[in-house]
Amino acid sequence: MKLSASANPGPVEDWRQGGFGIYLHWPYCLAKCPYCDFNSHVASNVDQGVWAERYLSEIRRIGQETEGRVVNSVYFGGGTPSLMDGETVTAILNEIRATWPLANDCEITLEANPGAVELGRFAAYRDAGVDRISIGVQALNDLDLQRLGRLHDVTSALAAIRLARSLFGRVSFDLIYARQNQSLQDWQDELQQALDLEPDHLSLYQLTIEEGTVFARRHAAGHLKGLPEEDLSADMFDLTQERCEKAGLPAYEVSNHAREGQESRHNLIYWNAGDYAGIGPGAHGRLTLNGTRWATEAPRAPNTWLKAVEDLRSDQRTALSREDQAIEYVMMGLRTRKGLSMSRLNALGAGTFSPNRLSELQESGLLLVEDDRLRATDQGRILLNRVIAQLLGA
Repeated sequence: MKLSASANPGPVEDWRQGGFGIYLHWPYCLAKCPYCDFNSHVASNVDQGVWAERYLSEIRRIGQETEGRVVNSVYFGGGTPSLMDGETVTAILNEIRATWPLANDCEITLEANPGAVELGRFAAYRDAGVDRISIGVQALNDLDLQRLGRLHDVTSALAAIRLARSLFGRVSFDLIYARQNQSLQDWQDELQQALDLEPDHLSLYQLTIEEGTVFARRHAAGHLKGLPEEDLSADMFDLTQERCEKAGLPAYEVSNHAREGQESRHNLIYWNAGDYAGIGPGAHGRLTLNGTRWATEAPRAPNTWLKAVEDLRSDQRTALSREDQAIEYVMMGLRTRKGLSMSRLNALGAGTFSPNRLSELQESGLLLVEDDRLRATDQGRILLNRVIAQLLGA
């Protein structure tokens, strides 16, 4: 596929098909995990009063640009947002409610770690209006938790899940697989342990070695032993799909599994190419304003962001052409089981797929076209980066 380039913005109302969300980034952690390439920092002292003021300032600024929109989702990510004081979260949510109307089913998610410090704040988050918690468990094996640089053990992880369920209507937790020296049987046993907890949502990620991380440096030096070969990783992915499907948690996205109705509404905004305001150090956003869709990015360094907000220059904006928007929609939409709408893609003014290239991917069993939907098959999602590159003619 060769998308036709255009300097003009896409349809003004296109974002409404994906919704509108607010993402707030808390940049601090108690320790930096060796696999993590997120914008996270370790600090011994954080003035949460100052941080709250800056978040509220950004909410008001963006609210003036997006007046009248209905918020479908609020998401506190990080970093470790469960290090935020309850008062900070309360002030932020109160300001959001004062700035925009919230949808009746608005989802308010906060990421949390299983540490004792964080768990002590759970009730305050519930009282502030948080209704969904996403817990970074990462492994149900104490040795591997240590290898991953996590500060909790399996006992505290299970305790965190139990506590979260007693306070919140919706609870998700994350696991990482394809870890060092992990066999297929090891992962099968661990996944079954997770499914025995009868979760409504699981995020299950393959360990990847990201540039700039401690793991990347160890790997380059030959010190990260026991990582699985590609065939074993593929078998683990297949096993994950099969076991979760059987347990009633099919994959609605490449790495995310949920019972019907329990999908992450916030992440669906990303995958369905909706608009979202990114607030906080390093936060990215997509905002359609006066007919132009903008990619926004905030400064990454925490102190730089604080100063930038004070100086009213808190994000950089890049106008997205119709081609940019169409490419993003393809890249994000094909991650989901439902795929993307061909008519919506064409409405962006991006032309059509190359019939030969699309036919090749269909004949290879990697893509399906059903009515107006284009989606990747189960095999196609395993090879998704390759499929998208071929589809876009990259």
